[in-house]
Amino acid sequence: MEAQLLADAVAAGADLVEIGNFDAFYAQGRRFEAPEVLALTQQTRALLPHTPLCVTVPHILPLDEQVALAEALVEAGANLIQTEGGTSSRPTHPGTLGLIEKAAPTLAAAHSISRAVSVPVICASGLSTVTAPMAITAGASGVGVGSAINQLNDEVAMVAAVRSLVEALQQSVIKVNV
Repeated sequence: MEAQLLADAVAAGADLVEIGNFDAFYAQGRRFEAPEVLALTQQTRALLPHTPLCVTVPHILPLDEQVALAEALVEAGANLIQTEGGTSSRPTHPGTLGLIEKAAPTLAAAHSISRAVSVPVICASGLSTVTAPMAITAGASGVGVGSAINQLNDEVAMVAAVRSLVEALQQSVIKVNV
């Protein structure tokens, strides 16, 4: 990853940039450690001082190191922090319990990081209609559900999946506010 590529994206019209989506790299054996993510964030912020910047905290780090990195990223100018982890979890149970097991790493990160930083936290990776509301309850300001949608081959199925997620989130808000 290069900060200049993100600057080029802004020059082409992007309103926000993200340093993240590391999951594709993990499958290739490429790891992103805290110093590299922090350096890339600092370089990007220097090139793009006024562009909203979202940075993903690598789930390969122990949870306490994820929190420390998130704090350093905010200090370096990150406007949003994103969690990850669902692609590496190996659920052992079917059904609802399996969905919770799959989301557990990103939910734990959202819980811990949201209490340590002053910027919004986006909980992403391995979320479903069952676990997206849990992410909000854990302290996330929003959820990322890219692969839950982009793995579908049909636009109707994509719309249905998004609607199901929105309904699950709305229902959780209604229950919390009642």
